[in-house]
Amino acid sequence: MLHPLVASFGIVCILPLTLQAWEREDIRFSKIEEKARDLAAKPYVAPNKEGLPGWMKSLSYDQYRDIRFRLDRSLWASDQSKFRAQFFHPGYLFREPVIMNEFTDTHQQEIRFSQDYFEYGPLVTDHAEERGDSGYAGFKIINDFHGKGVIDELAVFQGASYWRALGKNARYGLSARGLAIDTGAEDKPEEFPRFTEFWLGKPKPGDSRVELFALLDSPSVAGAYRIFITPGEDTIMEVRSVLFPRTVIKRFGVAPLSSMYWFGENSKRRFDDFRPEVHDSDGLAIHMASGERVWRPIANDSGRLDFSFFSADHVKGFGLAQRDRRFAAYEDGEAAYDVRPSVWIEPTNHWGKGKVMLMEIPTVRELDDNIVATWVPDEAPQPGKRYEFCYKQRWTLQGDVAGAGGHVVATRTGVHEWEPDQRTMIVEFKGGLLDAVKDPSELKPVVEICGDAAAKLKIKFSDVQQMEGGRWRASFRLAPAQEGGKLSEVGPAEMRCCLKKGEDFVTETWVYRIQP
Repeated sequence: MLHPLVASFGIVCILPLTLQAWEREDIRFSKIEEKARDLAAKPYVAPNKEGLPGWMKSLSYDQYRDIRFRLDRSLWASDQSKFRAQFFHPGYLFREPVIMNEFTDTHQQEIRFSQDYFEYGPLVTDHAEERGDSGYAGFKIINDFHGKGVIDELAVFQGASYWRALGKNARYGLSARGLAIDTGAEDKPEEFPRFTEFWLGKPKPGDSRVELFALLDSPSVAGAYRIFITPGEDTIMEVRSVLFPRTVIKRFGVAPLSSMYWFGENSKRRFDDFRPEVHDSDGLAIHMASGERVWRPIANDSGRLDFSFFSADHVKGFGLAQRDRRFAAYEDGEAAYDVRPSVWIEPTNHWGKGKVMLMEIPTVRELDDNIVATWVPDEAPQPGKRYEFCYKQRWTLQGDVAGAGGHVVATRTGVHEWEPDQRTMIVEFKGGLLDAVKDPSELKPVVEICGDAAAKLKIKFSDVQQMEGGRWRASFRLAPAQEGGKLSEVGPAEMRCCLKKGEDFVTETWVYRIQP
């Protein structure tokens, strides 16, 4: 049999059929959930990382980059759809095969691996051995964001359970994961569940979103996922996950996000670099069920692994955000940190009691994903039980500030040489009810030192100033509570700050940890 696909220049190419024949099967989420339940009832079987041909396993980084999917081979290229799918070649670091399927309302077929889908550059001199059972390393969805044809990447799924997405005019930055298992847990190595099989829904002409299913597996859990992807100024991913633990899981991370933070305006340690700041995200935002909004700037100064936990009976939303959108904050036209997206997670079913966890790992370079934010339920998942978590995931350049009112736009800190035992903290707010304030005397900074440090530190001075660009700056100094004390002798301090106008809170709550 032959399979027609349309080349990008409009000529119909007749290519060898590398998809299995269509089978009549009604693929629905319930079928994928059934597969996950059956999988969890069996012992875990690790993927065969050595099953690929030798030349695929020995590919270097540059050789792997020299293999490209052919645009004219894109899935759905012959259809009047706004979407295309392309696949990643197995090999290099990606040795665990991922099975790809396509489905319609009534049928499904497997998309078999074929070298006909790829262009091999001059660095890949030996690729004679081919196996149709090699699977793929993942896939990407492309779409027409800017009215120039279906050429723009919309979402990428590659490696373990990772994915990334883009809204209009954004550049890739942080990543999402299907699940995080024992991330940062004591005495237990982190486990990285992986998507072992995908089903891509064939879009109909005029469809504004694409649907996919995924099967997740790991030693501790199996799960089923359904994801709707809707592109736009903000790209929205609607995620439904049903999970079946095989074992008791110590730390169960739902809707995890991974990002990079090297240094920023609040960093005490500076590096020999031409850029003022280097990060994919500059803070964690949380919208509590109580209505309180929290902003926790990311830091990377302690030299140790740090955790922050924010408990809640339920959470309206959380996410890692890149709030500073000024090019001058980064001065990097290549990495373009000013247009890397924020990701906002909004639960669409009830997640119960738990906490938002922020994990900060020290790093000395920008290549490491060293920041994790995730929801951790209070109830430890138990084998044999069914757990369902549904949420919307917004990939946006607007961040989390829409509807947030007065929000934090900068955190700064420093110690004067002539006052080595007084640390100045600067928190700048903007927006919401602050836009109507005319005089600094209308605003009062509310500053609190929390935990054990409250007895060791005191607020020596606090003030509010009006700045350019509609910003309001709250500044205060930390000093040892005991006269003659040393800041270096005080442990990490947890702080909170917000602005009040009369009896009303007019900003979100800034929360921070610092080693004075």
